[in-house]
Amino acid sequence: MAMGDYESTATSLDGEENLIAAAEHIVKALGSNKNFTKDVKKILADLGSQLSTMATIEDNMVEGKKSGIEEQLSVVEEKIMSWESDDSMIWDSGPDEVAEYLNAVNRARKLTERLENQCLSSQEEKDLLCRAHDVLQMAMQRLEDEFKHVLVHHRQPFEPEPISFRSSEDDAVEEGSIVSLGDESVEESTLRDSISRNSEEFIVDLVHPDVISDLKCIANLMFSSNYDHECRQAYILVRKDALDECLFNLEIEKLSIEDVLKMEWGTLNSKIKRWVRAMKVFVRPYLVSEKWLCDQTFAELGSSNLVCFVEAAKAPMLQLLNFAEAISIGSHQPERLVRILDMYEVLADLLLDINALFSDEAGSSIRIEYQEVLKRLADTVRVTFLEFENAIATKVSTSPFAGGGVHHLTRYVMNYIRVLPDYNETLNLLLKNHDGAAATSLSPDMSPATGEESITKDFSDSCSPMALHLQSLTSVLEANLDKKSKLYRDASLQHFFLMNNIHYMAQKVKNSELRLIFEDKWIRKHNWKFQQHAMSYERATWSSILSLLKDDSNSSSGSTSRTVLRERLRSFYVAFDEVYKTQTAWIIRDVQLREDLRISTSLKVIQAYRTFVGRQMQHIGEKHIRYSAEELQDYLLDLFEGSQKSLHNPNRR
Repeated sequence: MAMGDYESTATSLDGEENLIAAAEHIVKALGSNKNFTKDVKKILADLGSQLSTMATIEDNMVEGKKSGIEEQLSVVEEKIMSWESDDSMIWDSGPDEVAEYLNAVNRARKLTERLENQCLSSQEEKDLLCRAHDVLQMAMQRLEDEFKHVLVHHRQPFEPEPISFRSSEDDAVEEGSIVSLGDESVEESTLRDSISRNSEEFIVDLVHPDVISDLKCIANLMFSSNYDHECRQAYILVRKDALDECLFNLEIEKLSIEDVLKMEWGTLNSKIKRWVRAMKVFVRPYLVSEKWLCDQTFAELGSSNLVCFVEAAKAPMLQLLNFAEAISIGSHQPERLVRILDMYEVLADLLLDINALFSDEAGSSIRIEYQEVLKRLADTVRVTFLEFENAIATKVSTSPFAGGGVHHLTRYVMNYIRVLPDYNETLNLLLKNHDGAAATSLSPDMSPATGEESITKDFSDSCSPMALHLQSLTSVLEANLDKKSKLYRDASLQHFFLMNNIHYMAQKVKNSELRLIFEDKWIRKHNWKFQQHAMSYERATWSSILSLLKDDSNSSSGSTSRTVLRERLRSFYVAFDEVYKTQTAWIIRDVQLREDLRISTSLKVIQAYRTFVGRQMQHIGEKHIRYSAEELQDYLLDLFEGSQKSLHNPNRR
């Protein structure tokens, strides 16, 4: 008998059994009624006799039916057992063999259900049901193995496209260069590796599309046979291994929070970069594709798709989140800020994806943990940013900075904040409730130290939270630099040092995206500041020296002796030689600033010298003229190179 014919006959017999039983019950009930006439009672007795006969015939048919079930079970058992001694996989043997095996398993399931629905009284019938269960269990174990095999054997290689990283450009600074933050060694700048947020979501085939229908078929059959738990566990096991392999290929190690907290910054910095990239790739497209595969496989099986996806993804997701949590509770050193911002941004960017992927109750634990980690990273960004400002304010030097050049602290701070405009939106969001902290965090003596009435006067009323904090930070830096300048005994070097550093700050702002945050008013003010310090340097260095060349209107009348004039010229040469010896060791690294200061100095010095020598030559005598105006002009070009020289050294050049 064909499987379809058998099912039709079985259904028909079930209906007849139920009908006869109902009729017999009605006849017995009516027969007990004493009000019926003898004729009616006779009719009911005859009907009861006929129904009894029909029941006897039905019993005989049931016996034949049970015999048919046993025969069919034997056929099905033979087919299923034939694969138990075969080491090859059914799904590798061609579609015909797969179809035959699935048909046999489906028949075993239905035969088992048929027997379970009958009232089994004899031991023989119970043994038949036990046998059917054994055959079905054997088939389910085989299908579980085949299910895993299809998932593993037909897995598609996942190779994420390379992600381009962009970094801030700085002609004067190379990534990885080391400078001193005050008196300690730190990274000069942290250049940002950022992932494009414009990448579109897309789904990749994690297993070959041709086997999706096979996976679905096996899952449906196992579920309908009450082996849903085994099917889910098999799927979760295989896909969890695939997810773990994905993280391994993305160079994500399994690290405890303690492991992360013990890491040196150089190592941790590299791991954070990998984590940011891995997080982006793992959620989009890998988890999105994983969810799609799960939905396709268990589409007709209720919430099993959600449960399987969450259980497969839970451990890898928590592995990633544990790393982020370790970073959030770790050190708040300034060099970590940009990396923590990278982590925060990638988590924030993926938040909607995570909420969608783990939207159900089964995924609530991952969703909640994800949001908690995001919040902790936000807190860490705020704390690190504010502690950076405090670190600048309290970075004390005990000795003057050699050469009066741009201090390491200035370089560090300006290169550091120069990359922050890339995070403008994020920092404005995270600092918007802390915009009063910038002004209040300044120590009481900072504003007077810079000679300003109030640092906050630099701030526009319409400043964004980030602009407010950055301007406050640079004001703190200026106050610190002012203190450092006081370490120089030479007033001219004090102004020279401040000129160098404020010019560096102004240029960094002007030539970067910082100009949009600080605005033109700040730039103009600081250009004016460094120019004022340049003028103060010139006065402190040259005023007393050039006073020796001051024109004496009475000298032509003989009131100034030749001896006095010669002494004044000799004193000028001595002073010039000393300035030359001292200030060739001073340094201005910015070519334009160095050239401008040389020209400005040269104009004043050479003009005064030419005028003096031209008017007093007849009183002084040519033999007392040590240098021509052109020679002095050449000597002035040696200043600010950072290499000490002496005019008494014939090999000065």
